[in-house]
Amino acid sequence: MYRQFYSLQRNPFEITPDPWFLFPTQKHNEALAALYYGVRRRKGFVVLTGEVGTGKTLLVRYLLQVLKSAEVAYAYLFNSRLSSNEFLQYIAADLGLSAAGKTKSELLRGLSDFLIARHQQKFTTVLVVDEAHHLTLEVLEEIRLLTNLETAQEKLLQILLVGQPELDEKLDSVDLRQLKQRIALRSHLKSLDKEETRGYVQRRLELAGASPQADPIFSAEAIAEIFHHSRGIPRLINTICENALITGYAKRACQITPGIINGVAADFRLGVVHTPPKSRHAGAELLEAVRKLLNLHDYLVGQAKEHEIAIVVPVGASKNEPYI
Repeated sequence: MYRQFYSLQRNPFEITPDPWFLFPTQKHNEALAALYYGVRRRKGFVVLTGEVGTGKTLLVRYLLQVLKSAEVAYAYLFNSRLSSNEFLQYIAADLGLSAAGKTKSELLRGLSDFLIARHQQKFTTVLVVDEAHHLTLEVLEEIRLLTNLETAQEKLLQILLVGQPELDEKLDSVDLRQLKQRIALRSHLKSLDKEETRGYVQRRLELAGASPQADPIFSAEAIAEIFHHSRGIPRLINTICENALITGYAKRACQITPGIINGVAADFRLGVVHTPPKSRHAGAELLEAVRKLLNLHDYLVGQAKEHEIAIVVPVGASKNEPYI
């Protein structure tokens, strides 16, 4: 709709993770190098974390595009809310193996034979688990056991765990200490700074066909507002810029101004951030619990006294004798 008006060949700010639009900041290059090295050197476990919208999935898809060849086969799990058996069935099917109706032992045997056969041909097999912070402890333990598929020199299956910072917290748990010790490489993606945000917007526009010699579509002040409202998160930058171009086209504005950006940010309620309530100190919570228990005890004792039944013992009878 706006492409012809702004002399663009394609939409520059789609929120889908298109590897064509990868913006190689130093952080992204370091993370990509760690992923590539981990797979090529067959290190086994590699972990990539980052906040929502920082470009983790785009980076992984770029990596798989770089690795794309007959020598590299991969299973890509994008929905991590699976049981351990469903998890094994999914990766087996994604690698082209028969999985329907198979028991867990049959799935593991088929996967093991597949990996050994590929290793003998000097081929590499990769398992990518996106949204890995949603994995249950049971499935994470299943993943750890898959790393036992190895030779004396190297791992038969290269595993990339990709997720939000909650994944780091989960891997720090005592139950997963064996898995944590097997991680060979770790990377973390952060949001873009102000200068990187400017470069990100300009690069996307140029890749979409904008002429570097023409007047900039986004003014410098508009880009400053984009950074302010997006906090340097690429997905939010895309959302703001895409809607700003639509608004600019509707207004026949040759250049996107700060006013347009602020209007888009207001429409998307980007200034509304709900913070979780502050948690009280654990000691204070314990004292509160003890106080409630004592109050409950006093109440029950009082109720018992109010309903106490007096036992009448006839004259001449023993206190312990039955009275008929």
